[in-house]
Amino acid sequence: MPIVYKVDVLAELKKRGYTTTRIRKEKLIGQSYLQQLRHGELVSWKTIETLCELLDCQVGDLVEYTKDDSEGVQ
Repeated sequence: MPIVYKVDVLAELKKRGYTTTRIRKEKLIGQSYLQQLRHGELVSWKTIETLCELLDCQVGDLVEYTKDDSEGVQ
């Protein structure tokens, strides 16, 4: 996958006081998106927006593009 997280998003949230329990209780991010974050899978732009707001950062602070040489370019 050429787009990857630069940081452990859940760990960064926890540092800011946003435990998964708090996130669920306050309905900040849906359970399915929390599961995707745990597995390093990409989430929706709306969720990225919420993460940037909670972590006071830019999208580029969370994700980056990495060239995947295993995919053939034609």
